[in-house]
Amino acid sequence: MSLLLLGRWSDAERDRWLSLLQAELPNEQWLLAPPSNAADAAAVEAAIVANPAPGWLAGLPNLRLIQSLWAGVERLLQDATLPVNVPLARMVDPAMNEAMAQTALWAALSLQRGFFDVQAQQLRCEWRQPAQPRAAEWRVLLLGMGELGGRVAAALAAQGYAVSGWSRRPAQVDGVSCLHGDAGLAQGLAQADVVINLLPLTEQTRHFLDAGRFAAMKAGASLVNLARGAHVVEADLLAALDSGHLRRVVLDVFEQEPLPQEHQFWRHPKVTVLPHCAAQTDPRSAASVVRANLQALRSGAALQHLVQRAQGY
Repeated sequence: MSLLLLGRWSDAERDRWLSLLQAELPNEQWLLAPPSNAADAAAVEAAIVANPAPGWLAGLPNLRLIQSLWAGVERLLQDATLPVNVPLARMVDPAMNEAMAQTALWAALSLQRGFFDVQAQQLRCEWRQPAQPRAAEWRVLLLGMGELGGRVAAALAAQGYAVSGWSRRPAQVDGVSCLHGDAGLAQGLAQADVVINLLPLTEQTRHFLDAGRFAAMKAGASLVNLARGAHVVEADLLAALDSGHLRRVVLDVFEQEPLPQEHQFWRHPKVTVLPHCAAQTDPRSAASVVRANLQALRSGAALQHLVQRAQGY
């Protein structure tokens, strides 16, 4: 049997993944392109993928697992040819989770201490010390309490922030006030000084952050979007900033990437732009995750991080 490694990436990126996966799985046969004949297609047992093009995973009669190398699987689920009865696992990379927690902590700290304003003052050669509120006086709301959101919430709580986490269903994280449902969302938005978005992108969460939700946020609050650009209605966000209702936003993701040079976000005084770098899958640790799931598949053990297709994540 063979393993299929597919992605829309450079040759160098593909080769790095292949080298690390071969080190974890030294006795495997690898295919690096969609099979061109029936024998190769029949030999594929598992596909390890990074946003493959639509149709690349069709026609593999013995495929038993699709393992994504990325945490988000919305593009995979948009592929009408994706085999419906094959388990699909998303990547939960511990190194990426740690990187995301670091970025969220940097954003929360910079907002709490007014460091973005201080950076703007430097351009004006202006010396003015900002206020120094305590972390415990600064409430952070996490949207999305999956494994990633839970890790970020725990990291913020460990630094002394008053952390709430919201999800559609009840969750539990030590040191975090967990909210759920519509009532919990309204409560969290009204109280938070900064809202950090880590929701998965589904049909239910697309354009989740719109004029209504911005209006429900505490006056003077800030938004940090580290999830997907499509969660935000950009025109509504700009309106909330320009009206003064929102204080500042930190954006790592956008509807169109790379962000067009003419976009208002680049030059808006209340917007900090990151080039989708808050947290990336680390191939070194992710390769071990792939190995563990493949071993589970072959031994009949439970597969980890399976996608619930009906829910979209």
